[in-house]
Amino acid sequence: MLDRIEEIENVWIPLADGVRLAARVWLPADARDNPVPAILEYLPYRKRDFMRGRDEPIHRYFAANGYAALRVDIRGSGDSDGVLHDEYSAQEHRDALEIIDWIAAQPWCDGAVGMMGISWGGFNALQVAALKPPPLKAIITLCSTDDRYADDAHYMGGCLLNENMQWGAILTLNCAYPPDPEIVGDRWRDMWRERLDALEPFPALWMEHQWRTDYWKHGSVCEDYGAIDCAVYAIGGWADGYSNAVPRLLANLDCPRKGLIGPWAHVFPHDGVPRPAIGFLQEAVRWWDQWLKGRDTGIMDEPAYRVWMQESVPPRPFYENRPGRWVAEAEWPSPRIVPTSLWLNANHLAAVAETPTEIAFSSPETTGVRAGEWCGFGADGEMPRDQRADDGGSLVFDSDTLSERMEILGAPTLDIDLMLDRPAAQLAARICDIAPDGSSLRVTYGLLNLCHHESHQAPAALEPGRWYRVKLALNDVAHAFPAGHRIRLALSTAYWPVAWPSPTPVIATLRTGTSAVTLPVRPTAPEDADLPDFQHPEAAPSQGSQILRPHPMQRRIEIDLATNEMVYTLSGDGGELGGASLARLEEIGLDLGYTMMKRYRIREGDPLSAETEFNQRALFRRNGWEVRIEMKARLAAEADAFRFTAELEAFEDGEPFATRNWALRIPRRLL
Repeated sequence: MLDRIEEIENVWIPLADGVRLAARVWLPADARDNPVPAILEYLPYRKRDFMRGRDEPIHRYFAANGYAALRVDIRGSGDSDGVLHDEYSAQEHRDALEIIDWIAAQPWCDGAVGMMGISWGGFNALQVAALKPPPLKAIITLCSTDDRYADDAHYMGGCLLNENMQWGAILTLNCAYPPDPEIVGDRWRDMWRERLDALEPFPALWMEHQWRTDYWKHGSVCEDYGAIDCAVYAIGGWADGYSNAVPRLLANLDCPRKGLIGPWAHVFPHDGVPRPAIGFLQEAVRWWDQWLKGRDTGIMDEPAYRVWMQESVPPRPFYENRPGRWVAEAEWPSPRIVPTSLWLNANHLAAVAETPTEIAFSSPETTGVRAGEWCGFGADGEMPRDQRADDGGSLVFDSDTLSERMEILGAPTLDIDLMLDRPAAQLAARICDIAPDGSSLRVTYGLLNLCHHESHQAPAALEPGRWYRVKLALNDVAHAFPAGHRIRLALSTAYWPVAWPSPTPVIATLRTGTSAVTLPVRPTAPEDADLPDFQHPEAAPSQGSQILRPHPMQRRIEIDLATNEMVYTLSGDGGELGGASLARLEEIGLDLGYTMMKRYRIREGDPLSAETEFNQRALFRRNGWEVRIEMKARLAAEADAFRFTAELEAFEDGEPFATRNWALRIPRRLL
């Protein structure tokens, strides 16, 4: 395969303001004589080193199949000039338009461009598509969102996610990495200094924007779906944090579109975990051939929405394989889905409402410890564990034992009457699959800051003692409840460490007999059996990296029985280096190191005891050149403010190079 392509380690893309962006390029061997369409992936994740082993199998594959493939470092990242001030900035988008025009004008490109990416690259593929650059004919967006406030790492239902701290700290460190002297030459040190001097503490930046303001509307294509007219293939995974966007895009876009959700975590489907993985790169080539080369591959004749219908399994922290089958709908929303309401009666779910009663509940602040990660990357320990411990801190409603199998596809919704005793409160809702042995498998969940029950743009304090009608949509899901199992709805006033707690313990009162949960029931479809199989995963070869020092993930929960403090600690390489704290990239003679530790603390009855720590260390080393960067960040809170502190130290050849310190107090706004 490699003899059919040409690889260019670095190409400079000049921009109008004098900035140069660094790109790695893969071309079909004859592209300079026979121009081809191009595929762009545009990220801040360093095409030269950390992402090298991930990029090569994908972009070499595209080049071997007749496409020019480019990985471009966003301004201020990797080897590109400038400073990166925020994710999905207007500057990032302006640069993307120039990049696409530059690509289309190259002698090896026939003028047609596609854009693809997972996570950040999936986000900006959608965002750039909405700007309508003429050469851009199609995109593939994976594990991304159309709504930056509703479905990203920062907020969920108006609740602050702890992922905001983790991801923000990772991005802050990432923006402190130096460019490679082998690419940029002697100016590397000045570029590094510029980045460090301009560094933003991203967790604090995002906590400044606690409501759905114009800050979050920027880059949220849901503000104007009609702005996108190129073809869109939206892909996600049920174990990922971003699957809700796929059905929303299908429902709201007017352009040619397809949706696919597998059982996977936040990974490409050809690496899909939980399995089955699929031949995603072959599927992508079919998509590109259809829209960039004008060949009828039949891909648009297949159903618009295809998902993995998950079978019930015992709850475990990791699944190598997730049993199920592929099912499909010709359109979405599908007229075949049957909304089926179950009423919340006195401690049970039923198809008929009973006499209203009132039930008060208040959850320990440790409720949620069995939730797993907000967004999984396919590592052990990420999936929700047996929910019985969290169910014990929740108000639960169980259905009767199911007499027949029930499959759901879509977003369950909750419509309840609720009264609170505090002006600020949150609600976590979980649907669980209860097996005959009593084990509780989390099927889906949703969060709502109850001050946001009418609006994320203009929240209002709750009036204690007043009844509110509260609606909550849970995450989209495909799941089959077997006959002999029960359906459980669990409600809690806390969900730590997924979401930051309310300032004070809360007592909520629910009115039964008037409250209901509605499930999107999907009737079986015989035509599912006739769906064409995906091909087995393929990828181009990659040299990868040599592990110099292993450091697998470790997870530990400790409870102090005297203080009722729970401490959850995770440490490892963060998945960046395949289970190593130090690895060598032989091809470019570079040693890379990365380790992280995150720790969550909270006492069972004290939400103001909540604390998150996130510590990281990165190393770059080659032939006597060494750069080391260490960062410690901490988040705590008072009743009316968050307290964010961080310290970053950068070293060159063991000597201090720069230090940055932040101590910020951020007002809590009904959070």
